[in-house]
Amino acid sequence: VQLQASGGGLVQPGGSLTLSCTSSTNIFRRNAVAWYRQAPGKQRELVASLTNGGSTNYADSVKGRFTISRANAKNTVYLQMNSLKPEDTAVYYCYVIGTIYWGQGTLVTVSS
Repeated sequence: VQLQASGGGLVQPGGSLTLSCTSSTNIFRRNAVAWYRQAPGKQRELVASLTNGGSTNYADSVKGRFTISRANAKNTVYLQMNSLKPEDTAVYYCYVIGTIYWGQGTLVTVSS
C-alpha cells in the first residue's frame, strides 16, 4: 500500500486549501482514516478522522474550519481547510488508522 498526499502550498491567512491522499489500493474502503499534522518543533497531532460509517472527529483547533471526506471510487481522502491561520502551518500526513500506512506528508504554510 502506498499513500500519496498532495495539495499543500503557501496560502495567506484566511485562505483555503484542499489536501488529497490517494491510495494505491482500496484500503480506505475498509478502514478508518485520519489526517495528522506536525509543526516545527512540535509533536505530531491528530487533525481529523473519518470512520467507515462516516463519523468524523476533529481537533478543537480546526472544528468548523476543516472537513475530512472520502471518495471511495477514487481511493482518495480529502481535507478541506478553510479560514486558515498561521498556526495551521505544518506538514500534513494522511494515515490509515490501525495500520502502518502513512502518506509522505505535504507542507502547508500559512503566511502573509
